[in-house]
Amino acid sequence: MLRQSNLPAGIEPNAEREQIATSVQVICDRFDDDFWLEKDQKNEFPSEFHAAMAESGWLGITMPTEYGLSLIHISEPTRPLYIS
Repeated sequence: MLRQSNLPAGIEPNAEREQIATSVQVICDRFDDDFWLEKDQKNEFPSEFHAAMAESGWLGITMPTEYGLSLIHISEPTRPLYIS
């Protein structure tokens, strides 16, 4: 289960949040510090990371439901920000 210290104030751990955190962490683990350092030094957009997040369905997760967003609480899309 997720540790409370990894969550924003007022957000309780649950199985769905754990699944989100794990799914995003698996993607993030593919991009090490050297990847980010190189992108930073070359002033390049991390297109490989962007593509990996898009392919896994993590882009556009805050878009309105009429455009295809599943009905999840607004705190769920922010969960990836608290990983790592």
